[in-house]
Amino acid sequence: MELDPEDVFRDEDEDPESQFFQEKEASKEFVVYLIDSSPKMFSSTCPSEDEKQESHFHIAVSCIAQSLKSHIINRSNDEIAICFFNTREKKNLQDLNGVYVFNVPQRECIDRPTARLIKDFDLIEESFIKDIGSQNGIVSDSRENSLYSALWVAQALLRKGSSKTADKRIFLFTNEDDPFGSMRISVKEDMTRTTLQRAKDAQDLGISIELLPLIHHDKQFDISLFYKDLIGLNGDELTEFMPSVGQKLEDMKDQLKKRVLAKRIAKRITFMICDGVSIELNGYALLRPATPGTITWLDSTTNLPIKVERSYVCADTGAIMQEPIQRIQPYMNRDVMFTAVELSELKKISTGHLRLLGFKPLSCLKDYHNMKPSTFLYPSDKEVIGSTRAFIGLHRSMIQLGRFAVAFYGGTTPPRLVALVAQDEIESDGGQMKEKPFLKRYLLHSKPGVAAPRASEDQLKKASALMRRLELKDFSVCQFANPALQRHYAMLQAIALDENELGETRDETLPDEGGMNRPGVVKAIEEFKESIYGDDSEEESDSGAKEKSRKRKAADAGDYDFVELAKTGKLKDLTVVELKTYLTANNLPLSGKKDALINRILAHVSK
Repeated sequence: MELDPEDVFRDEDEDPESQFFQEKEASKEFVVYLIDSSPKMFSSTCPSEDEKQESHFHIAVSCIAQSLKSHIINRSNDEIAICFFNTREKKNLQDLNGVYVFNVPQRECIDRPTARLIKDFDLIEESFIKDIGSQNGIVSDSRENSLYSALWVAQALLRKGSSKTADKRIFLFTNEDDPFGSMRISVKEDMTRTTLQRAKDAQDLGISIELLPLIHHDKQFDISLFYKDLIGLNGDELTEFMPSVGQKLEDMKDQLKKRVLAKRIAKRITFMICDGVSIELNGYALLRPATPGTITWLDSTTNLPIKVERSYVCADTGAIMQEPIQRIQPYMNRDVMFTAVELSELKKISTGHLRLLGFKPLSCLKDYHNMKPSTFLYPSDKEVIGSTRAFIGLHRSMIQLGRFAVAFYGGTTPPRLVALVAQDEIESDGGQMKEKPFLKRYLLHSKPGVAAPRASEDQLKKASALMRRLELKDFSVCQFANPALQRHYAMLQAIALDENELGETRDETLPDEGGMNRPGVVKAIEEFKESIYGDDSEEESDSGAKEKSRKRKAADAGDYDFVELAKTGKLKDLTVVELKTYLTANNLPLSGKKDALINRILAHVSK
């Protein structure tokens, strides 16, 4: 069989030698959700958005169900497991009491989330007490310790894969801040020691443990009693942990979403400085393309993935060939044979490492040299001890000398030259100096000679006051989802789960009308407008053609008695265009769907 260059050198999604495959595997995660199922989780409640009381167990299950759907949509390559502890029944490979690993038929304990898993997990609350049961699994007399057993089971579940190529995480949901508090001192010390040692063993294997505490409305979760040592918090980390914990279901969903979507390592790179000297770097992508998932062919009767097997038939005898197929390449009247291993070596243009070639002045780096989005590089001592020290020394020298590094990078992909630019130190809010990482990027400069307008001191003061009023607390880009994509995903979810109704989607990009109408915010906006436009701020905003248009639409709005329509509940009979005539005439926002417009009119009429 002759060699086909396009077939040999193409980068397939599942080719282990391809860069795409390696980056995808490097950003893969194995996650175990540990849920405390003690009676206290069912008896403790907190108010929901509609002021109904929801149990802590319901909040934990709802958060995980939402996270499973997010896994399928955003990170389908990840693998997850769900484990309850403090249960009456037991189900785990270690046959430990008080631990129940939840999975569905035809699925491994840790595997990629499926629609079947989500559907069954959504019904878990209805049958949990009857089928699985809840009980206190930490008993002093018998030395039973369900938390220790749960960490053991979770560690065994995460034994799959290597910590070098995948991140392994445990999310622990509980509302008990001192699990051994009611025991005798000697028993408490012994159980605390063994549990912390089990957690340390897991962390030594590259497994991170993250706590999501559920707090009572009248009692604070005291993490210093036990869990600060379990998850390894100290100093500033301890003081910053609890303020980020939410009390309601939506707060917990946001917290879990932020932690699941933590910064992921895009790739792990070996940086070869010279022969015999190399350090380990982690790459964090500032911008990554959204690539469609691979096509999976399903059997029409069982709906299971089809496994493809390829067989070669001898053209002369018609028999199936058992020996591995070898490819040939004609060369000088000879057929040169290549094995699969040799073809794999041919694909490798280099070792895939980042190799330093030398240094050049920063003036040699031009804007048009930038070919791809930038990548942050930061050292890691996980595999190569001393990487951080060597990295900082190289980083500081490059800044002092005004140089950037030129390096060669290539694997199965075409080789390329990259520029490693060292950024200067910046001072954090606390006054400490922090090193910024290498950044493969090129700075863009503004046009020279263009004078920027200057604001007065009063305008700056009013703008600062307005910014303080409109400041978003604990802001994260993970809080805002694309509304069009969310509706698309909701449709896919309804089809996959065989649901009759489309799940409700919320447009998180719309302004917070209630917050914008607060007296303090309104006052800050008016003062800022007055500092910009002076006493004629209203005339500036509604002058000329806009004013004429507003008056014309106000006249159109006069055709309806909106007060009467609001009282009789007939605003819904009007079209969106007709509703917006009233909003325009009264200088009200026009954004949102029809229901939002009606609510805005009702609020204005009722004043």
